[in-house]
Parts: sequence; C-alpha cells; structure tokens
Amino acid sequence: MSTQTFEAGTVGRLLRADPAYQAFFALRTVFTVAPILFGLDKFTNWLVEWPVYLAPWIDDIVPGTAQQAMYAVGVVEIIAGIVVALIPRYGGLLVAAWLAGIIVNLLTIPGFYDIALRDFGLLVGAVALARLAARYAPARRGHPA
Repeated sequence: MSTQTFEAGTVGRLLRADPAYQAFFALRTVFTVAPILFGLDKFTNWLVEWPVYLAPWIDDIVPGTAQQAMYAVGVVEIIAGIVVALIPRYGGLLVAAWLAGIIVNLLTIPGFYDIALRDFGLLVGAVALARLAARYAPARRGHPA
C-alpha cells in the first residue's frame, strides 16, 4: 500500500470515511495527551502517589529519592507525548519502549500485576500507532515527520 500525501481537506475527509485513519487519529491523540498529563502529574501527585509505583530495586540504584525519580519520569513522559504529536512513527515506538520499562518495574512489585497487564495493552496500542503512522504520517523528503 502506498503512502499518501495529505493536502488541505484530506484529514477531514479521512476522519469521516477511513476507519484506519480514525484509529490512527484516536491513538495519536491519546498517546499525545495521556503521557503529557501523566508526566505533569508526576510533579503534583494529584492523581496518585507516584513514588509507590517505583520498584525498591530501582529506587536503590537511581540517585535521590523516589519522588525525585518520578520528576525524571515525568520529564521523559512529557517528551514522549510531544514526540508522538510531532513524529508519531517514532513517538509510538518511544512510548512502547517506555511502557516496556514500566512493565518490568511493575512486575517486580507484588500486587501491581494488573497494572502491568493494562500497560501491556497500552504498549500494543502504541505499536499500532507507530504502524498506522507509517501510512498516515509518512516521512517526507527532508523531514522526519
């Protein structure tokens, strides 16, 4: 299947008519907004007390406190969301890799297996975004997006 060059009006037409583009658009939106919001929340702990989700063995090897580690996690998540918005082919893979790391972390904490399973589903969604982006957000000559 060939890649498409999008012109004015094409996005609206695809959103109305192409289920695959609708899936791409939904995944790109979610994987842009969610990492940015969760990343910002690492600084406030408004949704949840994030340091609880850091495995003790990781806390032992990273410098500083668990909360300080969560600040770094927050920065990475914000960057990942921005990369998804700008370059979804690579951003989807970045989010998938980040989720793989989160899953490893969660599998080493008893009682967090359900969250690890949920994050595996998100990882599959991020890979699907990257694959759909190969068609709907192809690299342009001289441009990475």
